Amino acid sequence: MVFSAPDRLKMPRLFWTGLRKLGLAPAAVLRHAHLPLTAYEDESYSITTAQFLAIWRSIEELCTNPAFVLDFVAQLDFAALPLSTVAAYHARDYRDAISRHARYSQLCIPTEVRVQEGKDECIIEQRWLYPAGEEPSFLIDAGFAVLVELGRRGTQCPLNPKRIEFKHRRKNIDVLRKYFNCPINSRASRNALILRVEDMERPFVTFNAELLEMLQAQMEKRAEGYRTQASACEQVKWILRQMLAGGRPDIANVALELGLGVRTLQRRIDQEQTTFRDLLLAVRQELVREYLARPGIQINEVAFLLGYEDTNSFYRAFRNWEGTTPAHWRVGQSGNALSNS
Repeated sequence: MVFSAPDRLKMPRLFWTGLRKLGLAPAAVLRHAHLPLTAYEDESYSITTAQFLAIWRSIEELCTNPAFVLDFVAQLDFAALPLSTVAAYHARDYRDAISRHARYSQLCIPTEVRVQEGKDECIIEQRWLYPAGEEPSFLIDAGFAVLVELGRRGTQCPLNPKRIEFKHRRKNIDVLRKYFNCPINSRASRNALILRVEDMERPFVTFNAELLEMLQAQMEKRAEGYRTQASACEQVKWILRQMLAGGRPDIANVALELGLGVRTLQRRIDQEQTTFRDLLLAVRQELVREYLARPGIQINEVAFLLGYEDTNSFYRAFRNWEGTTPAHWRVGQSGNALSNS
């Protein structure tokens, strides 16, 4: 699915109702986040990623209950959540649910959900399309809890993840361990939910083929609207992120993915006053920081994932971007992370 969601999202009434049920006043949260009460009073009011993260930071700072997030997710009515979650809830099985959640989450919130399934585990990570500082711990916990709760309710089985990885330590680690009932690594290189592949096969008792067909039509229509609104450069960069690993995509490859002729795509890029080469460079610069922030990825692997033929070419490019080597940059970032933790 090629579309770029705008940096806008709406807070459903269900969200604010959930806060009130647990004793947290929406007005207090918004005041703490320096946002207008309109965000609560007007359901049509939309906010940016930065404002959304500010709301969750406020919740985390105002809340004294370490189990707040888990209690919040437990009382959610999945049938009344945004379309992407409703579709996942009525999927055929857990794998289908996760796939639909990843495929359509951008329609409700500007994020990219990455799902990587291997031989015995399925790794799920989320990336914000418009980063605005460190993601609040409560929000990360809530995202993982929703996916686990989705599996438990859909299958009617007490599913537990294989493990969970957090970049930073959690003050509420004991309640998280009790809820997820799995190993938790709180000093990892990423925030990731890891599920067992055998659990992905479990059928959902909430499966509803007729409703799914209707929901998919609605979501595809909305996605088509995003595709129409997205600039040529946004679409090209999205495609490049998917195609870069281990390859060197050219404009012909990207045009084919977009269903356009090379000349048509070139003309659209020119109209936005940039070049295909500059877009490729921008994507590599965005991705390299993500990859180097993960200690488990070797530098030669980073070169491969960015589509470089050899490590030397990658080193030269990186020095031009950052003025240092990838190894030195990684050490510097690790030092900053430790000093801020």
